[in-house]
Amino acid sequence: MASETTPLTASGHDSAEHLRRLKSYQWWAFFVTFGGYFMAHFSRKCYSTVKQQLQSEAGYSALVLSEMDTVFMGTYAIGNIISGKLGDTFSPTTVLSIGLFGSGMCLFLMNVSLWFDFEGFSHTLGNFFILGVYFLFGFFQSTGGPVGTAVMGNWFCDKESIKNRGLIFGLWTCHQYCGDITAALCTAYVLKAGYTYWWALFIPAVTNFSWGFLTMRLIADPVDVGIITDDVRARMEKNAKKAAAGELIEDSGPAPITYAGALRIPMVAQYAFAFGFFKLTNYVLFFWLPYFLGKHFDPVTANLIAALYSVGMMPGGIIVGVVSDLFGGRRATVIGVFMSCLVVFLGIFSQKSESLGPTALLIMLGIMGILVGGPNNIITSAVAADLASHPSVKGNNKSLGTVTGLINGCGSITASIGLLAVGPLQSAFGWSSVWMFLIGCTATGTLLMSTKIYSELFPPPETDAEVGLV
Repeated sequence: MASETTPLTASGHDSAEHLRRLKSYQWWAFFVTFGGYFMAHFSRKCYSTVKQQLQSEAGYSALVLSEMDTVFMGTYAIGNIISGKLGDTFSPTTVLSIGLFGSGMCLFLMNVSLWFDFEGFSHTLGNFFILGVYFLFGFFQSTGGPVGTAVMGNWFCDKESIKNRGLIFGLWTCHQYCGDITAALCTAYVLKAGYTYWWALFIPAVTNFSWGFLTMRLIADPVDVGIITDDVRARMEKNAKKAAAGELIEDSGPAPITYAGALRIPMVAQYAFAFGFFKLTNYVLFFWLPYFLGKHFDPVTANLIAALYSVGMMPGGIIVGVVSDLFGGRRATVIGVFMSCLVVFLGIFSQKSESLGPTALLIMLGIMGILVGGPNNIITSAVAADLASHPSVKGNNKSLGTVTGLINGCGSITASIGLLAVGPLQSAFGWSSVWMFLIGCTATGTLLMSTKIYSELFPPPETDAEVGLV
């Protein structure tokens, strides 16, 4: 197996051969990382689809369920920041596999608590155990996003892939919504077939373990099999110039970027703060839609209607990705348009959500899914890859995981804090106040991106060609 210290060259026939090998493995890297994040969302969505049963049959209070959301989001946020750095520092394949095995184990332990009725035996034991398990669950779930994105960035690094980055990552980020939809359909089948609701938690536990074994076989970086990419070639050329000048060169590969170094990349901090408000909007809908709909429909119908929100999120990411590719990587502008439209739909939802019938809800949630999913998908994938490709870190592929983890982690911190407001708002003022709260979050996130949007619409002449890089 080659390493980055191996004196390989990449010119003429060799260059074409490296590109051929790179392209031939891309589909497998796409498939395995897609499946890994699919499993993550399949796991966490299954929990939210059985909230009604956890309250009515298992005996957990609404407060404990809300605390589970907050605990998960808190550890998931911190885990994203840590996991991204771990993926850039150690083997991404190992980090991804540990995340899948750990997620499966946490779901299995939740089932153990239900099988032996910990809550019925002792409220203190039941609450402490399930909160503790969900505390760990957040850490394990956090590996898929930043580390999977880094692996994708490692393999989709040729010029053609970079040109179509929005489309590629728009398609790839459908993993989470495929997972959400599968979870809703799985739970609907379990309940409709008359099985005990805990099967909706046991099934994803098994699938997580299975995919973990498959992920262990993934090659995380082309250089591990001797493929010279543009980033490696750029660093080799720099080292050759230094060697020609008489400097002693010992290249053991790029050093992982530090957190401070990642935050110094232009726009990383700004995107991280803006994404926090967008993610809060998404996660309020993600965690609470089945619960809200369950008050007006039977559990099967509620889960099927909620699934339309996730269905809408899939084309959203693809649309934002393709359109931003066509406009030279001006992703902030496209995101701003989507978020402005979402404010209008949330305003309608705040007034009519509790009186709308199933058909109207399906249409509304499908459109809202497109408007929310597009920006959320692209910011943590194509935008993160754009930022990690900034000239200040060119030649170093050990930055994408850290950048993605920071953006996703900071977003999750904001979302975990914001989720605390949902229960009190709903109890005191009704669901319309929750939707108005989301309008404020969406508008705030869009305003935080206003300087970037302006620079994309009216770029200085000398930076117009580089708009997709920053």
